[in-house]
Amino acid sequence: MLLPVIMAGGSGSRLWPLSRSLYPKQFINLASDKSMLQETIARLSGLEHQAPLLICNQEHRFIIAEQLRQQRVTHSGIVLEPVGRNTAPAIALAALHAIKDGDDPLLLVLAADHVIQNQDAFRQAVNNAISSAEQGMLVTFGIVPTAPETGYGYIKQGEVLGSAFRVAQFVEKPDLATAKEYFISGTYYWNSGMFLFKASRYLAELKLHRPDILSACEASMSGARLDLDFIRLAEDEFLQCPDDSVDYAVMEKTQDALVVPMEAGWSDVGSFSALWEVSSKDEDGNVLVGDVISDQTHNSYVYAQNKLVSTVGVDNLVIIETKDAVLVANKDKVQDVKNIVNQLKGLQRREWEQHREVYRPWGSHDEIAEGERYHVKHLCVKPGEQTALQMHHHRAEHWVVVQGTAKVTNGEKSYLVSENQSTYIPLGSAHRIENPGKVDLHLIEVRSGNYLEEDDIVRLEEYGIGY
Repeated sequence: MLLPVIMAGGSGSRLWPLSRSLYPKQFINLASDKSMLQETIARLSGLEHQAPLLICNQEHRFIIAEQLRQQRVTHSGIVLEPVGRNTAPAIALAALHAIKDGDDPLLLVLAADHVIQNQDAFRQAVNNAISSAEQGMLVTFGIVPTAPETGYGYIKQGEVLGSAFRVAQFVEKPDLATAKEYFISGTYYWNSGMFLFKASRYLAELKLHRPDILSACEASMSGARLDLDFIRLAEDEFLQCPDDSVDYAVMEKTQDALVVPMEAGWSDVGSFSALWEVSSKDEDGNVLVGDVISDQTHNSYVYAQNKLVSTVGVDNLVIIETKDAVLVANKDKVQDVKNIVNQLKGLQRREWEQHREVYRPWGSHDEIAEGERYHVKHLCVKPGEQTALQMHHHRAEHWVVVQGTAKVTNGEKSYLVSENQSTYIPLGSAHRIENPGKVDLHLIEVRSGNYLEEDDIVRLEEYGIGY
């Protein structure tokens, strides 16, 4: 039976400001009413498979857990990487976890941030690869190209083996002239980064070609511990792991690499132009998302998250409005959005890293207004959840409940605060908010004091992540 391994790491800087380091594109609803991660899991329907195993950055663990909960998805584990070390170590961790009880499943390795429009064609390609993988081959999926694309690596097909081909060559991203040659030849595929192989075969190849990666992963898994639904690696051991991709570490070196063609409307949505390509368009070639009014606008992607966005007489633009940032770019230059992200990092601005609305294990908080001696936030606490018990040295807080009922701890007292009621948390008082009800708790928090930053916090009792 297949064990889907979903790699959900990555920072998504090319889709800024929709995507941020702490909330990258795989967690965003870009091509449907589900996030890309949720779509990746949903397309497994129709395949005989175990509950998926997920590999992610530890900073994203609660986002993943919440998105799985929303879709009522069970899983085989969520492995947390303390730092990113590329795909070869990530898959090694999955393989080691898969064989720990004596099993040896076929690992279906998928990225969480791909769009696949033809689900049936995806599942057919996977089924076409199963027999070869069961015989010990290492299968990758090659996307039948639809254009001479310079943004992807390529795979050249070799000898025919049933519904697959031997891999004759892996090729780096080509220039346009070379890409045109590949496209015309009909013997090259885009490298999708999706794979199917036995867990034991991958580990054997890794031991042969990159024993240093395998050794570090074995050490980090042997010292791993469970934390709620999460598998926390031994951090010091994993930090010693080299950084390498599965292509360089294994697939380009093995003698047993096969490629199975896939023609399924695939895209890695690596830019806003790619997102425009895979989205439904109006009669003027526009993709309009949110509260958008356009006039004499053509071939553009306009996304409004928080405000009315209007356009007049523009063509070939990308316009993205979020609660804290606006991007306007020529659609032909969107690969350079990462340059803006690098500038934001250099200026030490927080917009490159997180959205104004920040997700926590207990819910979320969103900044409404900010002044020299006050901050106003909107908090949402999920049913049955609570913040950490904490106190502040420099600020007091007022809480106004606008929906639901809050159970408030304030110093030595504990009491309920209902809708349209408020409470005051003095400076230095130990406090927390709990939602004892069945619906989301919404409240407005007003901070006042001479220092209002997030680092003025003393956690007196850890409960997930405080705030």
